[in-house]
Amino acid sequence: MNELIDRFLQYIYHRHSQSEKTVDAYRRDLFQFRDYLLSQGIESFEEVDRLVFMEFLASCRELSDGRVAKNATIARKLSTYRSFYHYLNEYIGIQTNPLVSIHSPKNTRKIPEFLFLSEIQFFLETYDTSKPVKCRDQMLFTVLYACGLRVQEIVNLTWEDIHLQERFMRIRGKGDKERLVPFYKDMIEQLRHYKLFFWEKTAKHTDAVFVSLRGKPMTTRAVQMLMRQHAEEIGISNNLHPHMFRHSFATHLLDNGADIRIVQELLGHSSLSTTQIYTHVSTKKLQKEYEKSHPLANQSIKG
Repeated sequence: MNELIDRFLQYIYHRHSQSEKTVDAYRRDLFQFRDYLLSQGIESFEEVDRLVFMEFLASCRELSDGRVAKNATIARKLSTYRSFYHYLNEYIGIQTNPLVSIHSPKNTRKIPEFLFLSEIQFFLETYDTSKPVKCRDQMLFTVLYACGLRVQEIVNLTWEDIHLQERFMRIRGKGDKERLVPFYKDMIEQLRHYKLFFWEKTAKHTDAVFVSLRGKPMTTRAVQMLMRQHAEEIGISNNLHPHMFRHSFATHLLDNGADIRIVQELLGHSSLSTTQIYTHVSTKKLQKEYEKSHPLANQSIKG
């Protein structure tokens, strides 16, 4: 069983150019499947029928902490197992496929959470930038919002990626896909100041733009923690998370008339449908338009 899993992982890595992170996710899913089969006394993927697979799927629903797995998680796992059995059928000669007629659960897309511009400005302007480390934090979250980056992208950002005179950043996104993201003029001086004030005195043997106090590249967990800490200090909801700045970036661009295909390019979305979830407008804007346009909004009905 292990040999077949290894061969499949090599196949998707080389043939389909999947990233190491994606391959690791496939590996975890397949090891979970293998361990379940062995616990049931099944030692071959060929022995798995639809009933066994459905029982395995039911076990995936129950998480160790008592919660129930989300539909999106189950759908992702099913995608892994479909690809795996397709490989076994096409290249190994195994005839069975227990996933035939098993459908993925529907995944209802939530409207992304975002912040109003005034909230983002308050978050950024309440840093005491006379302190070098606070200067770093302000710069970090300024770039996050100004360029709409994922957390992983900002911790991977290097000075070589930033072209100050041309005012763009070269971002390596999901699947190692590259995109160019512009930034506003004033950020040139902000980045230069941050580099002199904090980075050059702290960074050690790295070109990463954002480093810890030990001089090493920051982690995604550290970014999340810094956001929560600052939010608590200034009295903003502790539900704040870094991806909300990316959501806000997209929402504010679209609210101000940006072309959706340009926003798609800036976000690094391969599919336009992914970007379209940001085409909602803020409640504040909806209310304003309603009051301006609806004939009853500014007059009362006489009884």
